[in-house]
Amino acid sequence: MASVDITALSARSAAWVARVAWIFVAVFGGAALQGAVAGRSDVVRWTTAIGGWAPWGAVMLTLAIPSVRSLTIARVVAPLALPVTIGAAVGGAEAIEVATLALPAGIALFAIFTADVGRQFVQASSYGDEERLPLRFPVAAGTAAIVTWVMWAPSIVFGPLLLAAKSYLFGGLLSAIGLAGLILLVPRWHRFSRRWLVLVPAGLVVHDPVVLADTLMVRSDQLGGMRLAPVDTEAADLTGPASGYALEVQSLETVTTVFAFTPQDPGGKAIHMTGFLISPSRPGEALAAAANRGIPLL
Repeated sequence: MASVDITALSARSAAWVARVAWIFVAVFGGAALQGAVAGRSDVVRWTTAIGGWAPWGAVMLTLAIPSVRSLTIARVVAPLALPVTIGAAVGGAEAIEVATLALPAGIALFAIFTADVGRQFVQASSYGDEERLPLRFPVAAGTAAIVTWVMWAPSIVFGPLLLAAKSYLFGGLLSAIGLAGLILLVPRWHRFSRRWLVLVPAGLVVHDPVVLADTLMVRSDQLGGMRLAPVDTEAADLTGPASGYALEVQSLETVTTVFAFTPQDPGGKAIHMTGFLISPSRPGEALAAAANRGIPLL
């Protein structure tokens, strides 16, 4: 029980680090934006002000109200501070101004992407007596998400500025790309925040819209136990695959799941198994939580 309390304290601490650092982004980092647009037109300055305060406020609000959606918004919007910092440096802001923006933004981003913050935010949206434990990103899908974000982020930051500066062709194109990304990409990125191992009184659930076509449920009377997966395990890999340690869940009877739809398997791929691998972001915490709920540890 003590380990769970310590974990909860760690999660709260990481969230408060993110909140305080994000406040510093506005208090000290705003000078970088002002310096970058000094001497430019009123339209550019107003666009910069609105474009700076709106995402800052959105992230601040999501950090104040933990939930699964808040986690996605924070992890998609807060990193926009990176292209903003680069833009401020290129635009002529002084080095000290750029540093006072980059430093608190970097601290906030580090905290927002910790497993502790992920755990707190997904648990905040839980129902009843359930314990949600986030799963690590699959390497391939996670890499694709990062690449698409890197391609999208400059468009949403610099597109409106180019329009304000009367560069209508490139500004309109970038703004259209940025808007399309909000509509098409954000829902796909949100799926990464909805990947959990869920411990409930009736057993456990693997909720993973990235890897699985449907939720996998295993009843308590089906559970044979859980352990750190050995190297030579023959259990089905439901991790994505993801890097790092995996947990092996063994069942006393065959259970069935269906992998997510792909162009190669448009109907999904069903597998029947008596053991499977999952990748909680904190495997030790997951084992301790399972033991507290009476799931045997092997």
